[in-house]
Amino acid sequence: MGIETWLIKVKKSISHTFDSVHVTPPNRKPAIKKSKVGVLAFEIAGIMPKLNHMWLNLSDEHMSRLRNESICLEGVRRIVSTNDVFLLSLACAEIVENLKVISKSVSRLSKRCDDSKLRCFETVFDGFANTGRDPCSWILSWKEMEAKNKKMEKYVAATGTLHQEIDELTVVENSLKKYLQYEGHKEDHTMKQQKIVELKQKIQWQKHKIKYLKDKSLWNKTFDSITLLLARSIFTILSRIKHVFNINHGYPPCLPRTLSASALVYPSDQTSNSFNFVSGPLVRSSKHEENNNLSHGFFEMNSKMLKPSSTTLGAAALALHYANLIIVTEKMIRSPQLVGVDARDDLYMMLPNSIRSSLRCQLKGVGFTASDPVLAGEWREALGKILGWLSPLAHNMMKWQNERSVEHQKLMPKTGVLLLQTLFFADQHKTEAAITELLVGLNYIWRFDNAKALLNCNNFKNVKQHTS
Repeated sequence: MGIETWLIKVKKSISHTFDSVHVTPPNRKPAIKKSKVGVLAFEIAGIMPKLNHMWLNLSDEHMSRLRNESICLEGVRRIVSTNDVFLLSLACAEIVENLKVISKSVSRLSKRCDDSKLRCFETVFDGFANTGRDPCSWILSWKEMEAKNKKMEKYVAATGTLHQEIDELTVVENSLKKYLQYEGHKEDHTMKQQKIVELKQKIQWQKHKIKYLKDKSLWNKTFDSITLLLARSIFTILSRIKHVFNINHGYPPCLPRTLSASALVYPSDQTSNSFNFVSGPLVRSSKHEENNNLSHGFFEMNSKMLKPSSTTLGAAALALHYANLIIVTEKMIRSPQLVGVDARDDLYMMLPNSIRSSLRCQLKGVGFTASDPVLAGEWREALGKILGWLSPLAHNMMKWQNERSVEHQKLMPKTGVLLLQTLFFADQHKTEAAITELLVGLNYIWRFDNAKALLNCNNFKNVKQHTS
């Protein structure tokens, strides 16, 4: 009887075990575990703020500022261009180029996706840029895009906190290793054991925090979900770019025309026309020209727009050097009394041959003495005016360059400076003429201040000798 009872129990146990096992129905495929982004979360967290920043800069307010302030800088009008349409085309081309760079990062992520549409992101995006067709319906409405931006901001914040907590865990684990290796005196043994227990508890707590943050951040999100989020944002941003800059070919109807008249970047008499916005100075486009641009590719033609003409500082690779030269000269003009002979020699060594030659010609009539206070005052006023419009372009050049340097590439752009607001597209001849004028004026006020200082010194000596 005992054996029979035992066999009945075993039979029931085995039956219960089989009943509890989940059997996949024959008509249902087993669930596939999709890959998660893991450590790539930190790279993705660097992409999202850039997309948010671009979207913000395409708002009505920022477009109005571009149209009414950025392209109206005195320095831009003097040495870059007075053609509004050309300047706006440069702004559009740079924004598109920045988006293209981000899209390359998303394209690399898309190769890890399970969804075949996402794996073809690069091809689909190029097609959308060239034709305006959105076969995957990835363009978002304004309201949806705003919601996605907030979602990305939360992801980025949680991922940033996760990074900090992982660093903290590393620090605690290293401290524990040191305590475990430390032998010390016997009387320190109890204290050591107590510290080890505390550190182990802290490590456990830290691991729980990290596990929680991985679920809240990008870490445990799948490549498909995150790539789709990024892809839809990029499609929507390009759609918005085409909208605000009036690029007619491939115009997507999903975004409503909400721009007020003051926010449109084009002058009111040009908004109804079709412009070739990516192939040089803007002109009305014929159907043949539009088809020709499409055959070359939207991004290809856009990149050509950013290539500086042969007369500019960008083409001569002098934009950054001249920015440095202008800033150094500005400091000397602000405080000429602090400029020594060595500093003047260093400044002269910075000058290219073209400016040196022009400077020598203009200094021939100045003479070796500068004693006219009225002329010195006029020079100070003239230099102030030149610096008023030239200096902002030089400082913008430095800001633009710094934001794109290797050590700052992962950081969010903060200034929003565009190339058209720098010396990159500035006319070389006009810029060199302005710099030469600054140097001639600096030479005069430097000599005047030194002569004045020398005269005061001699007068002081004479008074001292007379009183003694």
